[in-house]
Amino acid sequence: MDDLLSASLPLGTELLPIGSVLLVKQIKQPVMVYGRKQKQNNSETIWDYVACPYPHGHISSEYNIFFNHDQIHQLMFKGLETTEELEYRNRLSKI
Repeated sequence: MDDLLSASLPLGTELLPIGSVLLVKQIKQPVMVYGRKQKQNNSETIWDYVACPYPHGHISSEYNIFFNHDQIHQLMFKGLETTEELEYRNRLSKI
């Protein structure tokens, strides 16, 4: 895990693809993005991302981590970017 914590990629301003692994400010464990533009329970707030602890994966909804792009501290791994991903991310950016 120490090797992973030392990895760092440029973040940029665009939404990250599913599968991206990163550190969120004030959370010590890496998380993996598995959803974008998500609501938390009955809240009206739309968060940029929902993630789960890495490497554990989705344990239960109690472990979901909701956050916005500006709360990312460090990008460790960027998820797969296909043509479909880029088109979908373009649509998401309009939300």
